Amino acid sequence: MCDFGGDGFEVEGLDPDALLWVRGVDYLTGWRDAARVAGELGDVLTAVGVDLEGVKLRAGTTANGSGVVRLELPAATAREIAKLAQTAAAQCRRAG
Repeated sequence: MCDFGGDGFEVEGLDPDALLWVRGVDYLTGWRDAARVAGELGDVLTAVGVDLEGVKLRAGTTANGSGVVRLELPAATAREIAKLAQTAAAQCRRAG
């Protein structure tokens, strides 16, 4: 299932960027936005029938405090999402 959030400690090791903070930077607002968007993305992928087995969506922030969503997924799932995006793009071109 999806792994929303994260604490910087992954199976592969420590993510130093997840632990470095700069005084005065509002990381919480960026993280909250990224967490919300990660949830929305997970919901949309589920709604269009994408199997979320093995998919990881993680909210984080950049050095300047803006939100970032990290997406990790199996190649088969990436292929499935790419096909959905190609179909949607083709429909948009025909409609436009």
